[in-house]
Parts: sequence; structure tokens; C-alpha cells
Amino acid sequence: MKQLRNIAALALLVMTVAPGSALGAGQVMANGTDPDAAQLLSLRAAMAAQLTHNEFGRPLVLESQEDKRQVSGDVYAVIDSPFNVLSKAFATSRTWCDVLILHINTKYCRPGTGAAANLLSVRVGRKTPQELDNTFALQFAFRLAAARPGYLEARVTSPTGPLGSRDYAIELQAVPLAGGKSFMRLHYAYSFGRAARLATEGYLATGGSGKVGFTRIAVDGGKSDYVGGMRGAVERNTMRYYLAVESYLDSLTQPPGRQFSSRIEHWFDATEQYRLQLHEMDRSAYLSMKQSEYARQQAVALD
Repeated sequence: MKQLRNIAALALLVMTVAPGSALGAGQVMANGTDPDAAQLLSLRAAMAAQLTHNEFGRPLVLESQEDKRQVSGDVYAVIDSPFNVLSKAFATSRTWCDVLILHINTKYCRPGTGAAANLLSVRVGRKTPQELDNTFALQFAFRLAAARPGYLEARVTSPTGPLGSRDYAIELQAVPLAGGKSFMRLHYAYSFGRAARLATEGYLATGGSGKVGFTRIAVDGGKSDYVGGMRGAVERNTMRYYLAVESYLDSLTQPPGRQFSSRIEHWFDATEQYRLQLHEMDRSAYLSMKQSEYARQQAVALD
């Protein structure tokens, strides 16, 4: 049972990670130019055609990589939310928990208090309701790397994970666009050893068999098919977290008492647009499970 919990935890964490930013942590230059913002905007310009014409039905580019010791994913997207709203929201640890809990495998997320306010207590597990004692515990550290008028960079990181996996992080970078929109980059990666790879591959060959990502790759006979394996898992979860960010920001237009319900409804309906890759359970089961999990994390403070 513990091994199954570890595998479920690893399946979630495949997509929630990133090493240090590929963009510099430079300060605003004397002429008022922000080099980090400029570099992110140059990426947006280079991706203009992909952002406009793609199979996602929204301005989004999704990329992934897999090598011997690491797997990673990147999503670049135009968000229908003003930069000042996005920047204010993701500059606090509590928002990250409000996003993480939307994922089907996240059972609990709560920031600490006082000096530990930037530490997130997270539990991950199965895709169905589960007691916290049977979940896998993680602790993420939140860090606001930059919060300038035209640039945001924030991340959460964990040095260790299940089965010898390590260096988990999720990083968000954003810049303002005209028309009350923002351009955002999410980068995920994690490092692993032989045990973690075998556990993930075992899950993908059994409970996760037949699951695919979004990238088309060449197969026999000159045809193409969607990527599978660990890259496919990263892509599925990258999309889930992009939709979680979108759902969180969209919910801010609702009255406070309606915001969580709005998030989970938006998230589920958005994932169903990509049913081949993301469907796991029916709507009523997901909404009921998340309402219960959210109430539990509000009531229970774990060490």
C-alpha cells in the first residue's frame, strides 16, 4: 500500500517541478528596461504564430523534455487577467495552496504561520477520496524571487520526494500585456534515480496505461501519435496546472463565498475540453471530493 501511495505521489509531482529560472534575476536597468521582462516578452514574440494557431483552442504553447535523470515541462500562455491581479495573487504562499488543491491528486495544502508562513504542508495521493494518514507528505518552500511593476517571478521548491526523487519545484514568471492581459511561463522539472523511474514506468504500464500527452511524435510507417510515458505524464499535469492558475484567477471576480466552488467547476469543465488526455472521473464525484478536501484543509493543521 505504501508503494502505491509513493507511485501516486510521484505521478502528481512529475508535473509540479522546476529547477532555477532559465531567465536571469536581473534588476531594472538605469534606462528603465527590465531585462527579465524583456526576455519573457521576446519569447512571446517568437511564439506568436504558435500562440495564435494551435490545437488547444487557447493562446498556449506546451513543451516538454526527458533525459536520463530529469523530466520537465513548460507552458507559455496569454492569461485573461490583469498583471497587477496576477502579481498580487501569486506573491503569497496561500494562493499556491489554492491552486495546488485543484489537482485531482492533491489531498491537502496549507501554509504555515508566523516564521513558517512560506512553508507549504502538502499531501498527495490517489484520484479518489482518501484519509490523510494514507497520503504522501511533502513540504514546499515558497520564495518570491521578483515582484516589480512589470515582472513577477515566484516559485515553490522541495529538495526531496518519494522513492529517491529530488529537486522538485514549480516556477511562475509573468509580464503585463496590453488590454488587461498577462503573459505567463510555468516551468516544471524534477530529478530522479532508478527507483523513481521504475516506479513511474510501472504505474504508466498498469494504472496509467494508454494515457497520452499533447505532443505528436513520429511512429512506425511515417505516421504520428501522441507522446506517452513520462513525457506524456508531464504534459498532462502541466496542462492541469495551467488550468488551475486560470481557474483561480477567474474565480477572483466572484464573491468570496463563491470563489472555491467557481474554481473547481471551472477547472473540471476546462479539463474536459481535453478529455483524451485529462479525463479521470465524472464531474459530480470530482466536485464532491474537492469540497470535502478543501473543508478538511481549512479545519486541520498538520505539522
